[in-house]
Amino acid sequence: MSKLSYKISYYVLYAMIVLILIVLGLFFLGGDATGAAVLSGVDPDMWQPANTDALLYLMYGLFGLAVAATIIAAIFQFGSALKDNPVSAIKSLIGLILLVLVLVVSWAMGSEETLRIPGYSGTDNVPFWLKLTDMFLYSIYFLLGATVVAIILSSIKKKLS
Repeated sequence: MSKLSYKISYYVLYAMIVLILIVLGLFFLGGDATGAAVLSGVDPDMWQPANTDALLYLMYGLFGLAVAATIIAAIFQFGSALKDNPVSAIKSLIGLILLVLVLVVSWAMGSEETLRIPGYSGTDNVPFWLKLTDMFLYSIYFLLGATVVAIILSSIKKKLS
């Protein structure tokens, strides 16, 4: 069984490498954008590759595949840990629960006040995106602070023991 999974992952890896090389070749060697693909408002002397969309869709797909594989692997790992030692498996969820709690609290702290940005007339200056941005910023600040505190406390504990 492990040999089969090794062969499958081996072929998937090389198929992904070939696909990435093809899309990168299209991006770099595919010429300049023409017609509707040319971005207005961009300096006409700047290079605008013809296959930028293909590269972006490939990156979206690979990112989605990585997220899906991570979630599926975590679920299988939790399931196997639940069979072996249910108490420690439930304890392992504490970190996930705390992360969700940090995200919920930081979402609640986020501001819905529309920003006054001179020269900006886009559609992203709405309460949802503003709260989401604040949530990410506050979460980063909190997790960075928690990391620094954990480093300090672990070094103090190491010195005392």
